[in-house]
Amino acid sequence: MKDMDNIKRVNARKKTEKSIEIAFFLCGLFAVFSVIFIAFYIMKRGIPAIAQVGFKEFIFGKMWEPTGDFYGIWPMIVGSIYATLGAILIGLPVGVFTAVFLAEIAPPKTAAIMRTSINLLAGIPSVVYGFFGLVVIVPLIDEMFGGGGNSLLATVLILSIMILPTIINLSEAAIRAVPSYYKEGSLGLGATHIETIFKVILPSAKSGILASIVLGIGRAVGETMAVILVSGNTPVIPESLLDRLRTMTATIAMEMSYSSGLHQEALFGIGVILFVFIMILNFILNYFTTKTGGDR
Repeated sequence: MKDMDNIKRVNARKKTEKSIEIAFFLCGLFAVFSVIFIAFYIMKRGIPAIAQVGFKEFIFGKMWEPTGDFYGIWPMIVGSIYATLGAILIGLPVGVFTAVFLAEIAPPKTAAIMRTSINLLAGIPSVVYGFFGLVVIVPLIDEMFGGGGNSLLATVLILSIMILPTIINLSEAAIRAVPSYYKEGSLGLGATHIETIFKVILPSAKSGILASIVLGIGRAVGETMAVILVSGNTPVIPESLLDRLRTMTATIAMEMSYSSGLHQEALFGIGVILFVFIMILNFILNYFTTKTGGDR
């Protein structure tokens, strides 16, 4: 009897484990099919519009006037790139140095308080960031430099703040994942703590830091509401930090509600360009992660 009971328990346990495995597989399958379906739908709606307008005219055209059937998104591409690069130039050093401070220098109580604040920063809705930029940063820029304040500079400042939690959390995790004997060996050879951080720990954590950069870029490129409130939403190529701009995501958000026909399809075409851009970022991340992992 005992043997039969044990066999039944083992069989029941195997069935439970198999059911859980199937549930995990279905969840993963759902995620994959969601990406495939979204990509297929965007491509189906956007590629015909790009073909109708003309790839060269759509990508490199400098005029966006749907009422006149002009669908050139080059100013929006440049605006998105400028805003993203500016945000990374500010957010990357601040984020990485903050992560180093939390992981290697800060006392435990100080680090705990700062982590809580950073997590709260990550939970703030983007519209609140935009409102803060509109009532604080934009008037400040206008007072200091003139021009109204809605500008590339305001957009860069807001985005650099918004990407900080992503860069800090991932970079800190990567730094903490570096084996302790790397640090101990460097200190044992006579290097100072700061020398160890810059010459041993950060190079060893570079794959995780690269991942934080790519995800930060993705956050900056995909941001919409905050950018709408501070950028000025003018589809021109900014020639200085004080010029207005419009990003690709802002164009989709502002015009999708009233668009129709080719205008609407062209907005899906912008979505195609964004999707391709994010794919390229992921390929770059995979390449450098594989390369750095192989070099370690």
